[in-house]
Amino acid sequence: MITYSVAQVEAITGISAHSLRVWERRFDFVEPFRTATNIRYYSDEQLKKLINVGVLLRNKFKISKVVAMKDAEIHEHVSDILLQPQADIQEDISALTLCMIDMDEQKFSELYNAHLTRKGLLNTFVSLIYPFLNHVGVLWGTNKAMPAQEHFISSLIRQKLIAATDALPQPASDAPSLLLYLLDGEDHEIGLLLANYIAKEIGWRTYYLGQNVPSENIKLVTEQLKPNFMFSMMVSPRNSKFEKTLKVLLDDVGIKLLYSGNTHLLDPEQFKDQAIYLNSPGAFINYLKENS
Repeated sequence: MITYSVAQVEAITGISAHSLRVWERRFDFVEPFRTATNIRYYSDEQLKKLINVGVLLRNKFKISKVVAMKDAEIHEHVSDILLQPQADIQEDISALTLCMIDMDEQKFSELYNAHLTRKGLLNTFVSLIYPFLNHVGVLWGTNKAMPAQEHFISSLIRQKLIAATDALPQPASDAPSLLLYLLDGEDHEIGLLLANYIAKEIGWRTYYLGQNVPSENIKLVTEQLKPNFMFSMMVSPRNSKFEKTLKVLLDDVGIKLLYSGNTHLLDPEQFKDQAIYLNSPGAFINYLKENS
C-alpha cells in the first residue's frame, strides 16, 4: 500500500491539516492510519476520497452533507462536476491527480484529449499540464507525489510533449534560436520539454541537449551554433561551487541564460546581466515573442 503523510494530503487535496484533524474528531469521516510513533498517514483510497471531497467543497457542498453520502453518491456528484464543459481548472487538476494515483492511462488520455479539443495544444500544456505538475510537485521535486506514480505520469506527459513537438513544422532558417539543456545534477526534464515545445510552436529554432549536460559541452555547442539565448531549469539544491561554475560558463559564452525553477538557486545580483528568471510558461512565451 502506498501511503501519504498529512502534508502530502494537504498539498494534493487542498484540504488543510487543521480541517483533517477537526473532521477526524467530529465526523469519524476518514480515520487515518498511525505509525508506531503515532504519526498520521493515509492510504491511496483515503487520498482519492479526500480529493473528491475537496471537489465537492469547492462546488458549494457542505461538509455536513458530504459526510452523510455513500462513496457511490460522492463519485456521482464529482463526475457530474468534472464533466461540465466549463469546469474549473482546479477540478481538471483533481481529475488528473486521480489518474496519477490510479495509474490510469486511459482516463488520463480522455481528460487530455477533451482539453485538447476545447483549448488546443499550447493552452492544454500551459493552462492544464503545467499547473497540474506544479500542484503534485513533479516539476520542482517537492515529494508531494510518490515516486512510482510520479514516474508514471511524467512518462505519459513526456510522450505527449515529444509527440506534439515532433508534429510542429520546421521553423524558418532565419528564425531566432534557443539552446535548451539541464546542467549536471538536474533530472527534472518535463519543464525543459515544455519549454522546447513552446519555443518551437512560437517559431523559434531549438537545440535540445537534454539532462545532465557538462558545462564544457555547452561551451562547445554555443561556439558551433551561436544561439540567441539559452534556457535551463534549476530545481536541485546547489552549493556555491555551482554558482561559480555557471558564472564562468556564462562569462565564456556571452549568451544570456533564461531559466525557471527554484528562485533561490541563483543570486540575482551576481547574474543580473547574464540570466533572466521566468516564473511561468506565460512569462517564457512573452519573452520569446518580444525577442523574436
